Amino acid sequence: MSAILDVDEQLQLLSSFLWLEMVWDNPFIRWDPEDCEGITKISVATKNLWLPDIFIVEYMDLDKTPKGLMAYISNEGRVRYKKPMKVTSICSLDIFYFPFDQQNCTLTFSSFLYTVDHMLLGLAKDVWEMENTSQDIVQMHSEWALLGIRKASPKMVRVAIRRRPSLYVLNLLVPSGFLVAIDALSFYLPAENENRAPFKITLLLGYNVFLLMMNDLLPASGTPLISVYFALCLALMVASLLETIFITYLLHVATTQPPPVPPWLHTLLLCAPRPANCCPTLPYKPAQGPHLPPAQQPGLKEPAKPVGRGAPSPQETELRGSPGSAGTPQEDGAQKQHLVELWVQFSHLMDTLLFRLYLLFLATSLLTVIVLWST
Repeated sequence: MSAILDVDEQLQLLSSFLWLEMVWDNPFIRWDPEDCEGITKISVATKNLWLPDIFIVEYMDLDKTPKGLMAYISNEGRVRYKKPMKVTSICSLDIFYFPFDQQNCTLTFSSFLYTVDHMLLGLAKDVWEMENTSQDIVQMHSEWALLGIRKASPKMVRVAIRRRPSLYVLNLLVPSGFLVAIDALSFYLPAENENRAPFKITLLLGYNVFLLMMNDLLPASGTPLISVYFALCLALMVASLLETIFITYLLHVATTQPPPVPPWLHTLLLCAPRPANCCPTLPYKPAQGPHLPPAQQPGLKEPAKPVGRGAPSPQETELRGSPGSAGTPQEDGAQKQHLVELWVQFSHLMDTLLFRLYLLFLATSLLTVIVLWST
């Protein structure tokens, strides 16, 4: 094998350039070198010789062997015939590990007319000798590299080839890894930041455009592992966007109409640590305005009671209302502010938890894909 021209994954074809050397003995062509001035070898046009009709069973194209070739004949009747062949052979390709895949293609030699009773086929050279010769002359400028040649039977050899993944690593895996890393770093934006969700949507759209542009580099048949990897990255980015929408909804509910905190959630918030620094948050600022009572406005304290004035008399209490009704707006405002703080703390806690789950799932998926590719 002197060159690997092309591998068509969709049609399952291997195009290669071979030098086929056939050697056989013809008992009807012999001479004595002493009678022929010491000549022991001559070259004869192949059209004047009997040639075995050897063909490759996996051959899927017309024979394009050049015409007018010559063969060498020794004085003992041994004929040696070499011909170049561009072979397009069918090959069962497994593209699951694309672009780190290795393929084994079989070349089976047989005859049209003659059976085993009339023609006995076998390898004239050892496999290691053919492999070394092929490694010396094979052209390494294509996408594929020759790994070796193995003998499967006297009439069958297996050619092992390996894809060079540098093109696909630089054009597919590296840009995809950058986009996923930026998506993970976007969790460092505060949850209250209104630009967090648009930023993730922009990344998601950019990743879809990247997949559309790189679709021509992927195999058209089968489901390679890299397609699963891209689908996984896309699913992670969608999950990241959904997480941002969920946290934004929680913060909106917490700052507008916070529902009562269940006892189990209140206990959880008391026992749980503060959110980690990996997900920074903005301090909560309640709405300010003249419509809020002074107790709800930050930086304002409740007006001090006049000094020297004791407890209200029963008449004053009766005028003001029932006991406990005094200061109800202030107490409601403080209670609502505490409720808002609890729900905001819960939102930040959920943001940190989902971010850690995102990182865990991302690391597990990447390790799984890398292990599968390495095996």
